Amino acid sequence: EQLYLSPKRAYANYKEMIKCESELPEGDRMDFVAIVTPNHLHFEPAKLAMESGFHVICDKPISFNTVQAIELENISNETGMEFALTHTYTGYPMVKQAANMVKAGKFGKIRKVVVEYPQGWLSLPLEQDKSNKQAAWRADPSKSGKAGAVGDIGTHAANLAETISGLKIVELAADVSKVVKGRALDDDANILVRFNNGAKGVLHCSQICAGDVNDVNIRLWGEKGGLEWHQHVPNTMTVKWLDQPDQVYRTGMGYMDSQSAANTRTPGGHPEGYLEAFANLYHNFIKVVRQRISGKSFSEIKERDFPMIQDGIRGMKFIDAVIDSGDNNAAWTIIG
Repeated sequence: EQLYLSPKRAYANYKEMIKCESELPEGDRMDFVAIVTPNHLHFEPAKLAMESGFHVICDKPISFNTVQAIELENISNETGMEFALTHTYTGYPMVKQAANMVKAGKFGKIRKVVVEYPQGWLSLPLEQDKSNKQAAWRADPSKSGKAGAVGDIGTHAANLAETISGLKIVELAADVSKVVKGRALDDDANILVRFNNGAKGVLHCSQICAGDVNDVNIRLWGEKGGLEWHQHVPNTMTVKWLDQPDQVYRTGMGYMDSQSAANTRTPGGHPEGYLEAFANLYHNFIKVVRQRISGKSFSEIKERDFPMIQDGIRGMKFIDAVIDSGDNNAAWTIIG
């Protein structure tokens, strides 16, 4: 009701909502379900929604564990329902520009990727104050799953590295820590990664970097040059060349590629950021949902400009490999 929904369609829980909405005629019922709950409350609503004929867009990580993620993929395949995953940073126009430049071979074969996601908000044991709901559930294994920082922000870093590089992380060695005394889940991880083309990389994620606030950033190098992008200044990317001066790319300019331009919402030089990146994911997902409503089948739609269920499964397998490696003194571990 606070969102100005009709009281008749303000439901007490997701089960009631999905049941009642599915009984409404087409054109009146909701078109998709957005799941923005803690990790342990992703699987059941997503499963019920797809089985009831509703498309789903869900926060990451996709589920509580890998078994649930794979089951969601099976349900999506069986029902033909669309499933989008909100890896927010992939919604930035400059991330799309970077990925397309790599894909076009501008930098030659990719050799090295360094991606970071430092935060400082859990430098103190905030989860012990139960009124801090965000800290409480994220540090609780029964709600977050087997990982803390690795699941919360490490998966973002891994997804960003794979999205821009176009490569897959196939093996890793992870030094995983619980720095804050008494904390049940990891709050810091330093990871060496190997990609499927032979490239090497470094990924670090941490929630005990006091003073840092969501400082997601990535550097990537190929044979001919590389790039650098920081989420704090998302409209700017530095492109570096072996034999030329650095170049500065800015969102909203005419030299941006068509996909980046399609995800740009303001004229060049005007601030555009996190909320717009989120909005781009929803916008691109809704475009596909509209095509499905118009009668197109899953296979008839060729382009989906948003992370999908397969990205969610990769995220869960990344978590599994990192935690396994950390439990085995940073042993090299293959991502299943």
